[in-house]
Amino acid sequence: MGDKTLTRMDLSEAVFREVGLSRNESAQLVESVLQHMSDALVRGEQVKISSFGTFSVRQKAARVGRNPKTGDEVPISPRRVLTFRPSHLMKDRVAAGNRGATR
Repeated sequence: MGDKTLTRMDLSEAVFREVGLSRNESAQLVESVLQHMSDALVRGEQVKISSFGTFSVRQKAARVGRNPKTGDEVPISPRRVLTFRPSHLMKDRVAAGNRGATR
């Protein structure tokens, strides 16, 4: 596996090449999609992308944690966390990419 990261710019460039919009329009389209996804998650809605996965926000309760260095107990406040659950198709695609890989 490489250390490559897919960025917004990479997505915009892919839209530019495959859809035929200008580079500026492609960047605006990617930003708009990401903004819609973010807004839905902030409202507590799920974002489900077929054949990819589901993003959702989960409420975590307050709990007592422990500092691993000192062993001291530390209160952890309740909070909302973002979760991602890949679809079965995505899991299969990733697993297929692992076959034959060398370390």
